[in-house]
Amino acid sequence: MTILVIDAGTSSTRAAIVDDGRVVAEERQATPPTSPSPGLVELDAQALVAAALELAGLMIDRHGPVAAVAIANQRASTVVWDRQSGQPVGPGLGWQDLRTLGTCLELAGEGVRLAPNQTATKAAWLWDQVDAERARDLCIGTIDSWLVWALTGGNRHVTDVTNAGMTGLLSRDATGWDAGVADRLRVPLGALPEIVDSSGFVAEATALAGSPPIAALVGDQQASLVGQRCLSPGMAKITFGTGGMLDVCLGDDRPGFDLRGDAGCFPIACWRLGGELTWGAEAIMLTAGTSVEWLRDDLGLIDSAGESHDLASACTDTGGVWFVPALVGMGTPHWDYGARGTLVGVTRGTGRAEIARAVLTGVAQRGADLVAAAEADCGVRIPTVRVDGGMSANPTFVQALADAVERPVELCAELEATALGAGLLAGLATGEWAQLADTAATWSPRQVVEPSGPSRRDEWQAAVERSLRWIPELSALDF
Repeated sequence: MTILVIDAGTSSTRAAIVDDGRVVAEERQATPPTSPSPGLVELDAQALVAAALELAGLMIDRHGPVAAVAIANQRASTVVWDRQSGQPVGPGLGWQDLRTLGTCLELAGEGVRLAPNQTATKAAWLWDQVDAERARDLCIGTIDSWLVWALTGGNRHVTDVTNAGMTGLLSRDATGWDAGVADRLRVPLGALPEIVDSSGFVAEATALAGSPPIAALVGDQQASLVGQRCLSPGMAKITFGTGGMLDVCLGDDRPGFDLRGDAGCFPIACWRLGGELTWGAEAIMLTAGTSVEWLRDDLGLIDSAGESHDLASACTDTGGVWFVPALVGMGTPHWDYGARGTLVGVTRGTGRAEIARAVLTGVAQRGADLVAAAEADCGVRIPTVRVDGGMSANPTFVQALADAVERPVELCAELEATALGAGLLAGLATGEWAQLADTAATWSPRQVVEPSGPSRRDEWQAAVERSLRWIPELSALDF
């Protein structure tokens, strides 16, 4: 029973075919955001839809009719469009866009806690540019909503709870929209999408051949959680891409903290099935693969990301060198936007290999920070860490991660588990699986990496202290 997955990521859009719990084919097209000035991140919403339709059509032409369509997407990126014409009223604003930073600080002074990466203030800003009086009939949506609108010819305006939870507009119990926050931002509730289950029939994708049903909507990190079969309380995955995201499944009970735990984690909705919500928590690393890109693009120490392993393998340890990957600040557990990347312990004997190994080790130690924070905030013990993302293909890195977390690291058979997770959720809706737990039996990691060296966590914490509060004005910001 084949599932077509449309996966709208931050820098590319891909279409994949999922069959029998495996990704059997995929195609992707670059759809990167633009940055017209520092802090501004915009996306071409129409170009994104065009890419999605082209890739989806290609997959259907090659592989035949599909049983259903699933959508996975970058979370919190925002589009506002006219309900009648279906045309965006301005650029899509990427989740990294910071133009509403001042608004968020102003709201914080009123006791309304919103972050500039969330949808809420982005939507209000876009609406203000074209209709300050709120007289027009506009729709607000994250990327999943925008894609469903296009696929159904404007017949459905929906989102699922995993995406709604990243807007800043969802109620604390995740049962509906927060009218108080929406009113403060002058966001009409009628412009917001209907919140539906993560798995279940939404509408027919009439824009595709055969009009297959749309049967799953899910944010990218929660899709990866499902793709790596982290379905029981205490199971967690980390996706190491540009940044790093740890998501842990907690079950029926919401985490006790409202917005952010003492250790820097956020409550998330993992999925909603049959109206029943599964809760979790998320810990965030702002810099992961970006550190390897720094080695390649800025320092010129390597020609490709894969060469970081080859170079690091030329030495057995870092020679006492530590790299703290805080190139754009520090996320969980510190949430210090004024922290900066730090390279310490350098001597005359430090060479290219030691620096490369220090960078990979530093990202691995940040992964251990996320695990420790999730355990502290959620009161769980994470027995193993499941990993996907580009850096999971680097043997030096994954061994350093296993050593730092002091437990086994299981590498996902798929380099990116997002499309697979969305496909599994759609398969649940079409009857391929009786219940989500049945998919757990199909988990088979491509490798299990056991710890083989010291964790060196005390040395790491000493290095981190040197990176914090480097720019005091930014360190004072809190969302």
